[in-house]
Amino acid sequence: MAAPKSEPPRDEPEDWLTTFADAITLLMAFFVMLLTFAEFDIPAYEELTSAVAANIGGRDKQTTTQSLKIDAQDLVYEMQADQVVTVGTDEKGVVIELQSNAFFKPGSAEIVPAAIPVLKKLSDTLASPNYELYNVVVEGHTDDGKISTEQFPSNWELSASRAASVVRLFEENSVARERLKATGYADTRPKVPNRDLEGKPIPENRATNRRVVLRLHPMSLDERDAYIRAQEFKRRQEEAKAVAPQDQKSAAPQQSIEQRLPIQPAPQALGPDETKTKAALDALKREIIAAGAPQNMNTLEEWQLKFDNLASQRTDALAKDYEQIGAFLNQERQRLSQAAN
Repeated sequence: MAAPKSEPPRDEPEDWLTTFADAITLLMAFFVMLLTFAEFDIPAYEELTSAVAANIGGRDKQTTTQSLKIDAQDLVYEMQADQVVTVGTDEKGVVIELQSNAFFKPGSAEIVPAAIPVLKKLSDTLASPNYELYNVVVEGHTDDGKISTEQFPSNWELSASRAASVVRLFEENSVARERLKATGYADTRPKVPNRDLEGKPIPENRATNRRVVLRLHPMSLDERDAYIRAQEFKRRQEEAKAVAPQDQKSAAPQQSIEQRLPIQPAPQALGPDETKTKAALDALKREIIAAGAPQNMNTLEEWQLKFDNLASQRTDALAKDYEQIGAFLNQERQRLSQAAN
């Protein structure tokens, strides 16, 4: 009797893979959503990364926020102001607290002369390149004592004016105004109760609540991009103003745009990338020549952006083309600025 034939092995269905892949995708989307809405404690995160680098990488790496805190503390001790200035951190960066009694005249937003050197030293630290990408938020706080003067009808005006006084001093000492913000909270955010349970004022607590707080937080990526663009635009304006205007009587006849931006033959022995860059520079020249002299800054900035995008591809062989376009843009920026004034 013949043995029964064995059936060929069946392929196991793999429909479960589809369900598994869908579940994994949903989990990934869920964790991405959590990450998007999370609020990070930046100093704690930086301390964690520093500790990991020290224990795993064998190197002690100090974060920028830690450096800023240490520099501020050193400054306070150097100026012997540790009795009236405290330095700490919050969930976003460094916090410096100034006692109003030591920095302002009573009931006034005028900074006392003895406090100005401390604030100037602090502004020097904040203006340094190491901390240029930190926002500086200045908060004014008062106690619950009523004030009603012509200059300060309430504590709102007094607290805001004190914060503004500090901001103005920082701006006068080279801290970029784009980084600064002044706000007044009056007596709405006391550190300690202004009064006891019977409603009687507590002088020591009131003195504690009268303060100006500096919050030094690193900029977000969008804020950094906007700040860098603003500083670059300022630099270009300064360069344009630095170009001395020519004496109209002795100046040579005005050249046409074609003469100012001649399209020259490509140098010999250009590499493939240089050839592409040369073509892009020539295309920008032709666009400018076809449009004529710019009538507003918007057009000029569009050309400047295209030119900036080619800046990283500059080589010695193409230096003359770069210099011609750069000089043209600076001269036109100066011309439009003078026309606006």
